[in-house]
Amino acid sequence: MGNIVVAGGLGALGRAVVTFLREAGHNVAVIDMAAAPERGDALVFGGVDLADEVAVERAYEAADVAMGGIDGVANVAGGFVWETQQKGSIDNWDRMYRMNLRTAAVSSRSALKYLKPGGSIVNVGAASATHPMTGFAPYAASKAGVVALTESLADELRGNGIRVNAVLPEVIDTPGNRADMPDADTSAWVRPEAAAGVVAFLLSAQSASVTGVGIKLSLRG
Repeated sequence: MGNIVVAGGLGALGRAVVTFLREAGHNVAVIDMAAAPERGDALVFGGVDLADEVAVERAYEAADVAMGGIDGVANVAGGFVWETQQKGSIDNWDRMYRMNLRTAAVSSRSALKYLKPGGSIVNVGAASATHPMTGFAPYAASKAGVVALTESLADELRGNGIRVNAVLPEVIDTPGNRADMPDADTSAWVRPEAAAGVVAFLLSAQSASVTGVGIKLSLRG
Protein backbone atom coordinates (compact mmCIF):
# COMPACT_ATOMS: atom_id res chain seq x y z
CA MET A 1 0.00 0.00 0.00
CA GLY A 2 1.14 3.57 -0.63
CA ASN A 3 1.41 7.00 0.88
CA ILE A 4 -1.14 9.32 -0.72
CA VAL A 5 -1.68 13.08 -0.41
CA VAL A 6 -5.22 14.34 -0.97
CA ALA A 7 -5.23 18.05 -1.75
CA GLY A 8 -8.66 19.31 -0.79
CA GLY A 9 -9.41 16.28 1.33
CA LEU A 10 -11.85 17.97 3.72
CA GLY A 11 -14.57 18.70 1.15
CA ALA A 12 -17.43 16.35 0.24
CA LEU A 13 -15.53 14.54 -2.51
CA GLY A 14 -12.23 14.78 -0.64
CA ARG A 15 -13.65 13.06 2.43
CA ALA A 16 -14.98 10.24 0.26
CA VAL A 17 -11.58 9.83 -1.39
CA VAL A 18 -9.78 9.76 1.97
CA THR A 19 -12.19 7.15 3.34
CA PHE A 20 -11.87 4.96 0.25
CA LEU A 21 -8.07 5.12 0.31
CA ARG A 22 -7.86 4.36 4.02
CA GLU A 23 -10.18 1.38 3.65
CA ALA A 24 -7.91 0.13 0.86
CA GLY A 25 -4.97 0.24 3.27
CA HIS A 26 -3.18 3.40 2.13
CA ASN A 27 -1.59 5.96 4.41
CA VAL A 28 -3.20 9.35 3.73
CA ALA A 29 -2.19 12.96 4.30
CA VAL A 30 -4.71 15.73 3.70
CA ILE A 31 -3.87 19.32 2.70
CA ASP A 32 -6.80 21.70 2.85
CA MET A 33 -7.80 25.33 3.32
CA ALA A 34 -10.18 24.39 6.14
CA ALA A 35 -8.98 24.20 9.72
CA ALA A 36 -7.57 20.80 10.59
CA PRO A 37 -10.11 18.60 12.40
CA GLU A 38 -9.18 15.70 14.63
CA ARG A 39 -9.00 12.66 12.34
CA GLY A 40 -7.65 9.35 13.50
CA ASP A 41 -7.34 7.86 10.02
CA ALA A 42 -5.31 10.55 8.23
CA LEU A 43 -2.61 13.15 8.78
CA VAL A 44 -4.20 16.58 8.23
CA PHE A 45 -2.50 19.85 7.31
CA GLY A 46 -5.26 22.43 7.63
CA GLY A 47 -5.39 26.15 7.01
CA VAL A 48 -3.33 25.83 3.81
CA ASP A 49 -4.31 27.99 0.83
CA LEU A 50 -3.93 25.48 -2.00
CA ALA A 51 -3.37 28.31 -4.48
CA ASP A 52 -0.35 29.57 -2.47
CA GLU A 53 2.74 27.83 -3.80
CA VAL A 54 4.94 28.53 -0.76
CA ALA A 55 2.34 27.25 1.72
CA VAL A 56 1.63 24.14 -0.36
CA GLU A 57 5.32 23.32 -0.76
CA ARG A 58 5.75 23.48 3.01
CA ALA A 59 2.82 21.14 3.52
CA TYR A 60 4.21 18.64 1.01
CA GLU A 61 7.60 18.73 2.69
CA ALA A 62 5.97 18.02 6.05
CA ALA A 63 3.87 15.21 4.57
CA ASP A 64 6.91 13.64 2.95
CA VAL A 65 8.81 13.65 6.24
CA ALA A 66 5.86 12.33 8.24
CA MET A 67 5.01 9.49 5.83
CA GLY A 68 8.49 8.61 4.63
CA GLY A 69 7.81 9.43 0.99
CA ILE A 70 4.85 10.08 -1.32
CA ASP A 71 3.49 7.59 -3.85
CA GLY A 72 0.47 9.44 -5.15
CA VAL A 73 -1.48 12.69 -5.18
CA ALA A 74 -5.19 13.32 -5.63
CA ASN A 75 -6.01 16.93 -6.51
CA VAL A 76 -9.59 17.18 -5.34
CA ALA A 77 -9.84 20.84 -4.30
CA GLY A 78 -12.28 22.95 -6.26
CA GLY A 79 -15.50 24.89 -6.37
CA PHE A 80 -18.54 25.55 -8.51
CA VAL A 81 -20.69 28.51 -9.44
CA TRP A 82 -23.78 28.54 -11.65
CA GLU A 83 -24.45 31.79 -13.45
CA THR A 84 -25.39 32.97 -16.91
CA GLN A 85 -22.94 35.09 -18.81
CA GLN A 86 -25.48 37.90 -19.12
CA LYS A 87 -26.22 38.22 -15.41
CA GLY A 88 -23.14 36.76 -13.72
CA SER A 89 -20.03 38.46 -12.37
CA ILE A 90 -16.84 38.46 -14.42
CA ASP A 91 -14.96 38.10 -11.12
CA ASN A 92 -16.20 34.51 -10.89
CA TRP A 93 -14.00 33.61 -13.85
CA ASP A 94 -10.97 34.49 -11.71
CA ARG A 95 -12.43 32.71 -8.70
CA MET A 96 -13.04 29.48 -10.64
CA TYR A 97 -9.55 29.62 -12.14
CA ARG A 98 -8.01 29.98 -8.70
CA MET A 99 -10.13 27.28 -7.04
CA ASN A 100 -10.11 24.66 -9.78
CA LEU A 101 -7.05 25.11 -11.97
CA ARG A 102 -4.44 26.98 -9.97
CA THR A 103 -4.87 24.66 -6.99
CA ALA A 104 -4.26 21.60 -9.18
CA ALA A 105 -1.25 23.22 -10.86
CA VAL A 106 0.32 24.34 -7.57
CA SER A 107 -0.27 20.98 -5.88
CA SER A 108 1.13 18.99 -8.82
CA ARG A 109 4.19 21.21 -9.11
CA SER A 110 4.87 21.00 -5.38
CA ALA A 111 4.41 17.23 -5.33
CA LEU A 112 6.96 16.50 -8.05
CA LYS A 113 9.88 17.08 -5.70
CA TYR A 114 8.68 14.24 -3.49
CA LEU A 115 6.82 11.78 -5.71
CA LYS A 116 8.56 8.43 -6.03
CA PRO A 117 9.20 6.86 -9.45
CA GLY A 118 6.08 4.95 -10.40
CA GLY A 119 3.96 7.55 -8.63
CA SER A 120 0.61 8.84 -9.79
CA ILE A 121 -1.20 12.19 -9.89
CA VAL A 122 -4.97 12.26 -10.31
CA ASN A 123 -6.79 15.52 -11.04
CA VAL A 124 -10.52 16.13 -10.76
CA GLY A 125 -11.82 17.78 -13.90
CA ALA A 126 -15.43 17.78 -15.12
CA ALA A 127 -17.43 16.37 -18.00
CA SER A 128 -18.66 19.90 -18.67
CA ALA A 129 -15.11 20.89 -19.66
CA THR A 130 -15.96 19.71 -23.18
CA HIS A 131 -19.75 20.18 -23.23
CA PRO A 132 -20.69 23.08 -20.94
CA MET A 133 -24.34 23.81 -20.34
CA THR A 134 -26.01 27.14 -19.67
CA GLY A 135 -24.58 28.71 -16.54
CA PHE A 136 -21.44 26.57 -16.52
CA ALA A 137 -19.04 28.78 -18.49
CA PRO A 138 -16.60 29.98 -15.74
CA TYR A 139 -16.56 26.57 -14.07
CA ALA A 140 -16.22 24.60 -17.30
CA ALA A 141 -13.43 26.84 -18.59
CA SER A 142 -11.40 26.26 -15.43
CA LYS A 143 -11.99 22.51 -15.63
CA ALA A 144 -10.94 22.52 -19.30
CA GLY A 145 -7.67 23.93 -17.99
CA VAL A 146 -7.41 20.95 -15.63
CA VAL A 147 -7.75 18.61 -18.61
CA ALA A 148 -5.01 20.50 -20.47
CA LEU A 149 -2.78 20.39 -17.38
CA THR A 150 -3.34 16.64 -17.06
CA GLU A 151 -2.50 15.84 -20.67
CA SER A 152 0.52 18.13 -20.84
CA LEU A 153 2.00 17.00 -17.52
CA ALA A 154 1.46 13.34 -18.42
CA ASP A 155 3.49 13.86 -21.57
CA GLU A 156 6.17 15.81 -19.68
CA LEU A 157 6.59 13.07 -17.06
CA ARG A 158 6.22 10.08 -19.34
CA GLY A 159 9.94 9.29 -19.14
CA ASN A 160 10.05 9.78 -15.36
CA GLY A 161 7.77 6.92 -14.48
CA ILE A 162 5.08 9.22 -13.05
CA ARG A 163 1.53 8.97 -14.39
CA VAL A 164 -1.00 11.80 -14.58
CA ASN A 165 -4.69 11.21 -15.19
CA ALA A 166 -8.04 12.86 -14.51
CA VAL A 167 -11.58 11.94 -13.61
CA LEU A 168 -14.25 13.95 -15.40
CA PRO A 169 -17.50 13.59 -13.48
CA GLU A 170 -20.80 15.06 -14.42
CA VAL A 171 -22.33 16.92 -11.48
CA ILE A 172 -21.29 15.35 -8.16
CA ASP A 173 -24.05 14.93 -5.61
CA THR A 174 -22.86 17.21 -2.82
CA PRO A 175 -24.73 19.55 -0.47
CA GLY A 176 -23.08 22.53 -2.15
CA ASN A 177 -24.21 21.52 -5.63
CA ARG A 178 -27.73 20.85 -4.41
CA ALA A 179 -27.80 24.34 -2.91
CA ASP A 180 -26.48 25.94 -6.12
CA MET A 181 -28.96 24.05 -8.33
CA PRO A 182 -32.07 23.49 -6.17
CA ASP A 183 -34.35 22.74 -9.12
CA ALA A 184 -32.05 20.23 -10.85
CA ASP A 185 -32.83 16.57 -11.39
CA THR A 186 -30.27 14.87 -9.15
CA SER A 187 -31.08 11.31 -10.20
CA ALA A 188 -28.11 11.12 -12.57
CA TRP A 189 -25.64 12.97 -10.38
CA VAL A 190 -22.45 11.11 -9.49
CA ARG A 191 -22.11 9.95 -5.89
CA PRO A 192 -18.85 11.05 -4.19
CA GLU A 193 -18.14 7.43 -3.24
CA ALA A 194 -18.32 6.33 -6.88
CA ALA A 195 -15.93 9.07 -7.99
CA ALA A 196 -13.60 8.18 -5.10
CA GLY A 197 -13.36 4.61 -6.34
CA VAL A 198 -12.15 5.73 -9.76
CA VAL A 199 -9.63 8.14 -8.21
CA ALA A 200 -8.31 5.28 -6.08
CA PHE A 201 -8.01 3.03 -9.13
CA LEU A 202 -5.95 5.63 -10.99
CA LEU A 203 -3.65 5.96 -7.98
CA SER A 204 -3.14 2.20 -7.74
CA ALA A 205 -0.71 -0.19 -9.39
CA GLN A 206 -3.67 -1.67 -11.27
CA SER A 207 -3.59 1.38 -13.57
CA ALA A 208 0.18 1.28 -14.09
CA SER A 209 -0.17 1.50 -17.88
CA VAL A 210 -2.63 4.40 -17.87
CA THR A 211 -1.48 8.01 -18.27
CA GLY A 212 -2.77 11.17 -19.91
CA VAL A 213 -6.36 9.91 -19.74
CA GLY A 214 -9.56 11.63 -18.63
CA ILE A 215 -12.25 9.20 -17.47
CA LYS A 216 -15.79 10.52 -17.75
CA LEU A 217 -18.09 9.60 -14.87
CA SER A 218 -21.80 9.59 -15.59
CA LEU A 219 -24.97 7.77 -14.59
CA ARG A 220 -26.69 8.75 -17.83
CA GLY A 221 -27.36 6.18 -20.51
